[in-house]
Amino acid sequence: MAVLEAVSEQPQAIGLPDLAARLQLPRQTVHRVLGQLEDAGLVIRDPSRERYSVGPRLGRLAFASLHSKNQGTPVRAILQSLVDEINETCNIGVLDDLDYVYLDRIECKWPLRTHLEAGSRMGAHCISGGKLLLAELEPEYCKRLLRSRKLESYTSKTITKVSDLEAELARIRAKGFALNNQEFLEGIVGVAVPIRDGAGRAVAALAVHGPVPRLSLKACESFVPRLLQVAERLARVWSLA
Repeated sequence: MAVLEAVSEQPQAIGLPDLAARLQLPRQTVHRVLGQLEDAGLVIRDPSRERYSVGPRLGRLAFASLHSKNQGTPVRAILQSLVDEINETCNIGVLDDLDYVYLDRIECKWPLRTHLEAGSRMGAHCISGGKLLLAELEPEYCKRLLRSRKLESYTSKTITKVSDLEAELARIRAKGFALNNQEFLEGIVGVAVPIRDGAGRAVAALAVHGPVPRLSLKACESFVPRLLQVAERLARVWSLA
């Protein structure tokens, strides 16, 4: 577990000597454990450079654990309480490549609302939760990710130029929250804040959105202090803080 945690904490692939030094363990021991983890698909080895990075199975396991209903923690109850308080739809989501994936989502009681389920995927570049988590990525990795595929346009306000999106992400990093100004659906605005672990890393986003006739960007910003409080509570429930 110590080796797995050390690999997952690195912003890029790490070599055996550095990993052994960080863990203060013999290279032989770390090499043996890495071999077992590689066989299990939990880490990937780059044979040309003998460096290790997170494997596909670990990514799937991490996503499944957050999405699982088999938890003894009241995550959904906390989200429901927030929806009842602000009377708008709220969601928790994570980043998967250039997609924002809903882990949980609770609709408000207003008849005018958007209907999406947990597990739904959205373009991360055009919604508040997705942009927030993109802004939290290591800059070089984020740059490569944004250039890996075309940014699809959904409305006249969708940001599809990489340089413009990078400028938007810089603003989000400075503010600590992200807004969605009708970038995915005409007439829908939203705001998102990070859910951070004990090391300060954003592992998920907490977001709220609603239709322009009853929700403005200014109102979205006014939700930020409360959203941050709830995000801290969710981190404690997930034992991240």
